[in-house]
Amino acid sequence: MHTSEQEAHRRDEADPGHRHLFHVPPADGGEHPESAYLAGNSLGLQPRATRDELLADLDAWGRLGVEGHLEAERAWLPYHELLTGPAARLVGARPAEAVVMNSLTVNLHLLMVSFYRPAGARTRIVIEDAAFPSDSYAVRSQARFHGLDPDDTVVRLRPRDGEDALRTEDVTDYLAAEGDRVALVLLGGVNYLTGELLDIPAITAAGRAAGAVIGWDLAHAVGNVPLALHDWDVDFAAWCSYKYLNSGPGALAGVFVHERHLGDDSLPRFEGWWSTASATRFEMTPVSRPPATVEAWQISNPPIFAMGPVRTSLELFDTVGMTALRARSQRLTGWLESLLDQVTVGRPLRVVTPRDPARRGCQLSVRIGSGSAAELTKRLRYEHGVIADAREPDVVRFAPVPLYSTYLDCWRAASALAATVGRVNP
Repeated sequence: MHTSEQEAHRRDEADPGHRHLFHVPPADGGEHPESAYLAGNSLGLQPRATRDELLADLDAWGRLGVEGHLEAERAWLPYHELLTGPAARLVGARPAEAVVMNSLTVNLHLLMVSFYRPAGARTRIVIEDAAFPSDSYAVRSQARFHGLDPDDTVVRLRPRDGEDALRTEDVTDYLAAEGDRVALVLLGGVNYLTGELLDIPAITAAGRAAGAVIGWDLAHAVGNVPLALHDWDVDFAAWCSYKYLNSGPGALAGVFVHERHLGDDSLPRFEGWWSTASATRFEMTPVSRPPATVEAWQISNPPIFAMGPVRTSLELFDTVGMTALRARSQRLTGWLESLLDQVTVGRPLRVVTPRDPARRGCQLSVRIGSGSAAELTKRLRYEHGVIADAREPDVVRFAPVPLYSTYLDCWRAASALAATVGRVNP
């Protein structure tokens, strides 16, 4: 590879991120003390502020006991409201449309209770063939729950022959032709395997024109690309917080419901204590009086110590801003792409992520021609100190996260890949 390490340092001096705000794992191999961490699309790094913020909430429990619900510096009773504004701004929602609760697939099921209402010939659920398995399991189980055959009900849209990524027009063309049979479209905003960013507003418009409900799994999109869910007229969305939102393993997830659905009593919805309006919560009446906000989809009281890291991270995104992060992401990912272009020549490696920066987030997926993706990532880690992510059997994912990844990380990853995968003899 002809690009030098010095060039990576020069770029980092000219275009620094916010690495100093995060704990970076030490390297398990190679010549650098810190890992080149390119797996934030799987689990984000821990912000340095998280520990102290979480300990402060724990101290309030120790000092106040039950009185912490009202007397803690960040009182527990309304604690989830501290996350509402930052979460709404991050996904382009109005405050009444966003809430942090539960985990991703649980939230998808709660939303499908309301928004997957098969009737007559309109029963199909459209997903991408390369959907994350949990989404696939969820929609199939929803079909069975309604007495339908999931093999007939769930439509899996595949890329065209010889292509790796599903085109937006593949989705919109299907909806134009078959939309009268579609009850729900549930796609990943950014595909977990290829890193492709779908055209969310175009697909949403096509789905709504066809009379379908449009939901989005934003696990790989939130904190990665700018979102405008309200303006795009999305019906609902859900996301996790442990990838680009850096809130810790299994962190609480988020939900968006468009305001046109809020306060609609005709929508079926599961309820619990936190589904009723906060002003009436302690009246202990037997009938819920849900607010005309997305909080009506809440069920249980929120886990405070799980909310703390999400709040800390969301405040960081509020400070830095998605516009600046997206701009740096495109510079950083574009440079990694140029390095991989040098490495893949003559090697059994192929980048399957779209080359158009507008069609991807910060992830570049590399398909390997032989061997195991997991074994390759193990060698990258223990021989070179590069942490990437494997999706068996043959995809290695590199995610230069703009908050904390560096140009040096990108150079180290490309150099390690070149050193680990040999050239093919002509």
